[in-house]
Amino acid sequence: MQKLVLELKDIEVSFLDRTILTIHNLKVHQFDRIGVVGKNGSGKSTLLQLLHQDLEPNKGHVNRLIDFGYFKQTESPTYQQASDFKLLGQLNVPDRHAKQMSGGEQTRLKLAQLFSTYHEGLLIDEPTTHLDTNGVDFLIKELMYYYGALILVSHDRFLLDQLVTKIWEINEGEIIEYTGNYSDYEQQKELERIQQQERHKKYVKEKQRLLSAADEKMKKAKKITQANQSMSKKEGNTPANRMYMTKQKDTSQKSVQRAAKALEKRVEQLEEVEAIEPEKTIRFHQPKLLQLHNKFPIMADQLTIKMENKLLFDNARFQFPLGKNIAITGTNGSGKSTLLNHILHDGEGITFSPKVSFGVYQQLDYQFSNDKTVLELMKENSHYEESKIRAVLHAMNFTGNDLKKETSQLSVGEAIRLKLCQLFLGSYNVLLLDEPTNFLDIHSMKALETFLLNYEGTVLLVSHDREFVKRVADHRYDIQEKSIKQIY
Repeated sequence: MQKLVLELKDIEVSFLDRTILTIHNLKVHQFDRIGVVGKNGSGKSTLLQLLHQDLEPNKGHVNRLIDFGYFKQTESPTYQQASDFKLLGQLNVPDRHAKQMSGGEQTRLKLAQLFSTYHEGLLIDEPTTHLDTNGVDFLIKELMYYYGALILVSHDRFLLDQLVTKIWEINEGEIIEYTGNYSDYEQQKELERIQQQERHKKYVKEKQRLLSAADEKMKKAKKITQANQSMSKKEGNTPANRMYMTKQKDTSQKSVQRAAKALEKRVEQLEEVEAIEPEKTIRFHQPKLLQLHNKFPIMADQLTIKMENKLLFDNARFQFPLGKNIAITGTNGSGKSTLLNHILHDGEGITFSPKVSFGVYQQLDYQFSNDKTVLELMKENSHYEESKIRAVLHAMNFTGNDLKKETSQLSVGEAIRLKLCQLFLGSYNVLLLDEPTNFLDIHSMKALETFLLNYEGTVLLVSHDREFVKRVADHRYDIQEKSIKQIY
């Protein structure tokens, strides 16, 4: 039996008047491989801080029996921290100060620092942000052969499928444990939804049966009352007989009414089972003025691009087809973002339809500076009716008071989600999306996948998330050897 390495008992973590985490009893054993999932703001990073003892709970106790290495999502690497030179080389970490590195280079440096020292346990928070496919493959290989307890927060479903054997789902401050990898977890969640829907049907059926039976009893009681009143008016009965019959009818009436009340009481005592809200299909229809008719609205011939004396594309050619989701892949530094930017600014070698209207999401381009509310901003920048706008916002987890938030006060995750909503509801026919899934939780990522699958325009997207690309891309083009090759 594996030894216990960490235990949380009767934990409560709260901030001001909001309870963030409630943990009754949670255990980690020495070779557990746990993936942590949940919506943005659900408490995933807070949980890791708690496990690393960077955060003290308001109630309860964290019993940590081993040393844990900690990869923080938002923390910049410390260049002075010792790193294995072999790991630095394998991860292509440049020999310069961390402040001069790109986001991907900083992530690779942090990974080199993490793996340079052996820890009996690892706490890792969103390690694939800014990593290309090669970086993700390196991470998977290192963790696959890691000998110790692993607790991994990630929105990368491919990574979770490769590495974990348990899922901790954080939902409304509670942690629910599922056995298996992420795909197993999805199947279990779907089974739970089916079972809940069946329980809801049984609940509704039993409620209707009891209410119908109670209604029949009340009708019967009413008939008894009417019969009693009719009999009292009839002549020919002696006063004694009338008194006896009336008393008998009254007793019968009260008995039936009691039975009806008992049935109504049983309805109140039924455990209510909520219905599963069906997924709504959200389609983004193109107005006639925005519709394109060119078979290939974006093309390149003899495309050559240099960046800081580095040749990225040398006489490259492509034709991007109309109305398709086109994924552009390649290693960090291969020129993916540069290509999108070159297309956006009608660079030399690019030809596109004169009716093209670009909507753009660029990495770290999600700040809102005005003081309009979420709903006000969307209504001012969309031709869709308010009900459609609210449905799209709801799909991206903007509900209730979220719609009244000032856009300048949004968190990073909220701002990214709002920017994506704005693009799909805007007056565009070609979307350029550069790493749109960075900082999105899996729930929001699935909403984005739904948007893309129901968008009538053309989409060029850059992403290192293999599962995301697999689910949404009609075509994939890979940048190789200063050219761009269609994979499918």
